[in-house]
Amino acid sequence: MQARLLFEDGLTFYGTAFTQPPRTVFAELVFNTAMIGYEEIITDPSYRGQMVVMTYPMAGNYGFDDTHAESGSACIEALVVKTYIDMPAVATGQTLKGYLDRQGILGVENMDTRAIVRYLRNFGAKRAVLTTQNMPDALLIEQLKQWNMPTRLAETAGNARPQLFRASTQPACYSVAVIDTGVKLNMIHMLQQLGCNCTLLPPNSSADAILCGNFSGVLLANGPGDPRQLHQPVQTIQQLLGKIPVFGICLGHQLLGLALGLEVVKLKFGHHGTNHPVKNLLTGKVEITSHNHNYALTLQSVQQCPQVQLTHLNLLDQTVAGIKHLTMPAFSVQYHPEAAPGPTDSHYLFTEFINLMEIWSKTCSHL
Repeated sequence: MQARLLFEDGLTFYGTAFTQPPRTVFAELVFNTAMIGYEEIITDPSYRGQMVVMTYPMAGNYGFDDTHAESGSACIEALVVKTYIDMPAVATGQTLKGYLDRQGILGVENMDTRAIVRYLRNFGAKRAVLTTQNMPDALLIEQLKQWNMPTRLAETAGNARPQLFRASTQPACYSVAVIDTGVKLNMIHMLQQLGCNCTLLPPNSSADAILCGNFSGVLLANGPGDPRQLHQPVQTIQQLLGKIPVFGICLGHQLLGLALGLEVVKLKFGHHGTNHPVKNLLTGKVEITSHNHNYALTLQSVQQCPQVQLTHLNLLDQTVAGIKHLTMPAFSVQYHPEAAPGPTDSHYLFTEFINLMEIWSKTCSHL
């Protein structure tokens, strides 16, 4: 079944759908440079509202194993690859095609992914339409121009109701409130292994409700969309600062920055991959990290805020990769420390969060 990828300027790419049934998808198109990890990418809630084109030429060559999923369902709008390999997973016997079919996600192969990525690098992440249906190009482009790209996806990416994940060993040492704007499950697993009960809370949760919940700390999770549109979570974070330890990851990092009065801008084509070198400016060490975001804090706004310290820097483009507050228990990173491209280069950040909660609990007990 032929597939077409069209941009607003009329540029068109052709390929072949490897999933069923025929459908048309409007979304923002981004590229990911990871060589492995399509299972995690497909199920990452941060990709809601986006189609993903993979720079690595093969996908499907190790099937699909649900135990590697980062959420309970597929989150991308569509997947574009150079070559699809119909290979079942060793553990489950499930193919990538089988999983995408069950999830209703369009998968396309035989497209010139190199040319698509070069186009996105030159002109930035773009709105696009991907279709396997027999519709005129002019009509599709007109519909694309009229399509309103959603920006507040994080408000519905997570659980609408609180959900408890208990620590791997009981009794738990800490209780963490997770502002669920689309949290990846491995973040929860990392905290569980470190003795934390994790309660996922909706992104519109109030500061009063969190502070009355007997929590040891707050995790600001990853998620999709424009952080500048999430006014309620930013207000909640402002009311939490100085009253409980806060750790932000990806979108949570951006929300913490906004709560501290820093500036957020949209990057040209974002960071999506597992090969980003990030320098820890406090230790001088370089970490190989995983990224998935289109927005970032501006370096200038961080440098102009006397209460905020720049802790991590992306060495590919010198963008802000981590900050901490100098007087309040709050820090964040733009990348994903729960991922393992290093493979354990960034896991220490969860331990730092544990230490921060421990110090804070001792401090509060003496007040």
